[in-house]
Amino acid sequence: MKIVIAGAGEVGTHLANKLSAEEQQDITLMDPDPKRLSGLSNSAELLAVVGDPTDAQDLRDCNVQHADLFISVMPDEPTNILACTLAASIGAPETIARVSNHRYLAPEYTRFFEGLGVTSLIYPEELAAEEINITFQNPWARQYIELFNGNIVLLGVKVRNGSELVGKKLIELPHVERKKFHVVAIKRGTETIIPSGQTSIEHGDIVFFTAIGSDIDEVRQLAGKKKVEVKRVVVMGASSIAMRTIAKANRSIEFILFEKEKRRIEEIRDKLPSNVTLYHGDGRDPALLEEVGIRNAQVFMALTENSETNVLACLAAKRYEVFKTIAKEENIDYIPLAERLDIGTIINKKLIAAGYIYRSLLGQDTSTVKCLTIANADVAEIVARRGSPITGKPVKDLALPKGITLGGMVRNGVPHMIDGNTIIEPYDLVVVFCYELAIDKVKALFEE
Repeated sequence: MKIVIAGAGEVGTHLANKLSAEEQQDITLMDPDPKRLSGLSNSAELLAVVGDPTDAQDLRDCNVQHADLFISVMPDEPTNILACTLAASIGAPETIARVSNHRYLAPEYTRFFEGLGVTSLIYPEELAAEEINITFQNPWARQYIELFNGNIVLLGVKVRNGSELVGKKLIELPHVERKKFHVVAIKRGTETIIPSGQTSIEHGDIVFFTAIGSDIDEVRQLAGKKKVEVKRVVVMGASSIAMRTIAKANRSIEFILFEKEKRRIEEIRDKLPSNVTLYHGDGRDPALLEEVGIRNAQVFMALTENSETNVLACLAAKRYEVFKTIAKEENIDYIPLAERLDIGTIINKKLIAAGYIYRSLLGQDTSTVKCLTIANADVAEIVARRGSPITGKPVKDLALPKGITLGGMVRNGVPHMIDGNTIIEPYDLVVVFCYELAIDKVKALFEE
């Protein structure tokens, strides 16, 4: 597949590097600023080109007319929309534009942009806000992803001594007549393990489960986690993610919002709903935290544009025994460190955007792809096609590629867990967990 990406910022560079590492991907990354491309080396899979995505000739020079997908993630929203419109007119059959206005995601706008040749819009801050709000529902989980409209859920849970899971092999986990969950992966230190029945769970592991949506409380109890209702949230940084999180949250949640910049305070003061109290100050200030009653908060979120500040603020908040901390960490190399410092949930826009774009690469039979922040893995919802290699045999006889686990499925509207004797049937909706596996290999399993 030939993909042209415009914009060598954080999101574009991450996408280009990740996609170019896969087989059969021909990636071109273009940007008008040569300095942004200076750290990239041209290879057979990744070509770095100095060019303006709003210049039709520059797009042709990048062979957009022969591309399967054009993605524009330049910093400026109008540039991205114009670039996609031009790319479509030149011949790109599918285009994705990054935008910075949530209103553009409404149906009337998306239909308008489709008429201009913009196939889809991506607003990473909106996607991040959605993930945070889902986290509010089950704050005991490090990662919580609803699949197939909540019929199946993927959970990442850190287990500690005291949990009945610790010290047990997977085959020794509590037996139930109906299988309610499946352990798809274990993160141990810096290593992600695709487990077998003989794999033991250790103190400090982050265990990734898939479970039927109605059974997640059983996973919570096995992991030894408290059920906590989120009533008060302290937020540091009035960033776009923070504002969209508050806008999408349940109005019963009380928000305490800290912002240091007076200019930003003036911009947002009249846009906040009644459940938000705004403070001018630093969310790391112990006196301010005490003043706003942080000890009564269930969640502390650090969502400034400075990743190091966010991590340090969460560490400060943990001293007040806040149940859940959430940090925006945009440096992927620092995510393992943030996880080792026991930050509850880590938000990374690059990975969120990558998951959204991967969905396009897997085709119309895929409704969701999520890149797991702390496991270097992806989870996808994929439809099994008639005659595809994944169908017709018990799972244990499929000889699946290393790094892939089938986490569950929905058949005729009914969710099921999958075991070795399960036979995938045509048109089953399957949850696929993949670790360091090329998208093309996953796609091939589900196509005729």
